[in-house]
Amino acid sequence: MATQWNLDQSHSEITFKVRHMMISNVKGSFTNFTAEMHAEDDTFKNAKINATIQTDSVSTNSADRDAHLKGEDFFNVEATPQITFETDSLKNEITGHLTMNGVTKPIQLDVDFGGINVDPWGQTKAGFSFEGKIKRSDFGLNWNAALEAGGVMVSDDVKIAGELQFVKA
Repeated sequence: MATQWNLDQSHSEITFKVRHMMISNVKGSFTNFTAEMHAEDDTFKNAKINATIQTDSVSTNSADRDAHLKGEDFFNVEATPQITFETDSLKNEITGHLTMNGVTKPIQLDVDFGGINVDPWGQTKAGFSFEGKIKRSDFGLNWNAALEAGGVMVSDDVKIAGELQFVKA
């Protein structure tokens, strides 16, 4: 029988980084997301994870940029209020299906299992770090602008990463 693990959001984060004007990276995060995991044992091999990110929780520390990201050029939060991810497998990498902007694509992320520990309140917790890269254009996020000196305003490649801590139900 599988054990359910629920996300400890106060000890978790999902971040992204994208090249801006071909000269520097802009970082951002999502502040509202949930996930649950079902695992047969504490090795978490072949565990199943379902995650949901609220697109209107995107934050880049710039109100104007956040408003643009929430609009039709990017996340279109009115039409697609969520990004979802469902695993196919969890080993040394996570493979699964990411749905963003109404488009579902398979992705693979590197994962590092941090271990299991019991907190001072008796809760059993497990930690994972993940990172990978996706292409915005794969999900229909095509907005860009050409630069006078050549190149584009926003890279197609987006690095994604996260720290997820789960608590055993």
